[in-house]
Amino acid sequence: MSEWVALIIAMASACAVVVAVMLLRRRRPIVEGSTDETPDVIEYITMMIGVVYAIVLGLAIAGVWEARGAAQDDLFREAQSLREVSDRAVIYPVEFRDQVRADVDAYVTYVVNTEWDYMKENGAITEKGDQLLRKLHDDVATRSPASDLESQAYQSIMDRVSQASEARNSRGQNAGPTMPGVVWFGLIGGAVVTVGMLFALQIRRTPRELILALCFSALIAFLLFMIWDFDNPFSRTVSVTTQPFEDLFPSLNLGG
Repeated sequence: MSEWVALIIAMASACAVVVAVMLLRRRRPIVEGSTDETPDVIEYITMMIGVVYAIVLGLAIAGVWEARGAAQDDLFREAQSLREVSDRAVIYPVEFRDQVRADVDAYVTYVVNTEWDYMKENGAITEKGDQLLRKLHDDVATRSPASDLESQAYQSIMDRVSQASEARNSRGQNAGPTMPGVVWFGLIGGAVVTVGMLFALQIRRTPRELILALCFSALIAFLLFMIWDFDNPFSRTVSVTTQPFEDLFPSLNLGG
């Protein structure tokens, strides 16, 4: 099912629940005085519940957005570090330079064409990717510098390999949903309570009040869907893509 279809279904379901409750209330006999003004204490409690839930929603949205931004930064750092390793390898003799660049290209190609789909489906990185990056590290680390220029460049290349490894580990930790289940329990439970409090305000079933209630319910459903969509940085509609690798390694024809 498309995620946009899921969003429409979620918003329509929230509106349908509101309409159903309104129809059930209409079937009940109207007690004299039931449409009088809502007691002040109920209005105050409803307002406070709305304010508290709005704060919780805002924090949740900020949290998942920050996690997505961190995942994007880690991916760019990983791709940039590998690009610099490939570029700095120019100081080595042709045979070893080609070996280093072949290691980098093999790792990048595997990540984009194979590991990325696995990570989206399983929420984890692969052992094969670890092995390819480790091979690059071992090839560079086990070769003794043969000149002063290689000695000067050795540490910087090793630093870039280490940065790529750290960024990869961060990518593995951010793969999959980032929000714990207890937070989702609070968000969904708060949505039910917040929307339910609408019916404590003595809504008189006028078209204007019904439209406002439907819009409010649809907004809550949309915000929850947006949090769910951002919760997994590497999957769903708004996700981090392999674009940094594709931009920095155009000769590999990645993603084709």
